[in-house]
Amino acid sequence: MAPRVLVVGSVNMDLIVRCRRVPNEGETVHGEGLVTAGGGKGANQAVAASRLGALTSIVGRVGEDEFGPRMRAALEADRVNTEELHTDRGAPSGVALILLEEGGRNRIVVMSGANGRVGEEEVEAARRLLARSDVVMLQLEIPRWVVAKVAEEARQQGVPSLLDAGAATPAAAELVGLVDILSPNEHEAETLSGIAVREAGGAAAAAARLREMGSREVVIKLGAAGAYWSGGGGDGHVPGFEIEAVDTTAAGDAFTACLAVSIASGLPMPEAVRRANAAGALACLKLGAQPSMPTLAELEEFLRARR
Repeated sequence: MAPRVLVVGSVNMDLIVRCRRVPNEGETVHGEGLVTAGGGKGANQAVAASRLGALTSIVGRVGEDEFGPRMRAALEADRVNTEELHTDRGAPSGVALILLEEGGRNRIVVMSGANGRVGEEEVEAARRLLARSDVVMLQLEIPRWVVAKVAEEARQQGVPSLLDAGAATPAAAELVGLVDILSPNEHEAETLSGIAVREAGGAAAAAARLREMGSREVVIKLGAAGAYWSGGGGDGHVPGFEIEAVDTTAAGDAFTACLAVSIASGLPMPEAVRRANAAGALACLKLGAQPSMPTLAELEEFLRARR
């Protein structure tokens, strides 16, 4: 039976401008192309989970503007259940402005819009959907109190929760003890733990601290270096895959979604992290967030070629 994944999170429209380099203060540079694509950490992870074979539902908000129906249609085209993706008549859809440099580096500005108004209606929707979910994915692009309430409800219902700590602030440390699996990158791990993550030793120390703070499992994303995990079943570094990156946008979302699907499928953590590393690498090979999310067939082929 396919794993059942619930995502409670953000839905954005990404406006991506390719340029050789980002401008300095007061400087103008010429762009080399504009791409409009679905984004937002919640929507990205929902698309990724669905493409990886999970029965996926999303809870969130879009605005009553031209982007809202487009983003809903894109999610539905990837077989994501959008019955609880609500339309907010008082706010625009969330938008991310992305400057993409040569080599895949990016700079991102996010305007939350309707994502910032996610509230009790979405908490109640999540409560209903948790009853038929194997795992719930959460992020930090919706109000923090909503994330906390959904995590608490998931724990009451016995559903594992996974928090992608994207754009973490020190205040988000209050969520660490509420979730079962925490997946920050090295910068977010440092923000939450207070321990610098510069090498494997730093990742191990930060993971240990985050577990002391209450998270049952910690998986720290280390970019090209792979990931470090620590939990009840052990700990260790899982190397990444060598690739030529085109666009690193949403690579972390592909990683987190694959981790969630793998855990919901019953895989042991080292293998789940290895597959997540592969999904993140694959996402770097295409332009855009949701367009770059890999399919299960692409993931399996990538792993076969590197065994």
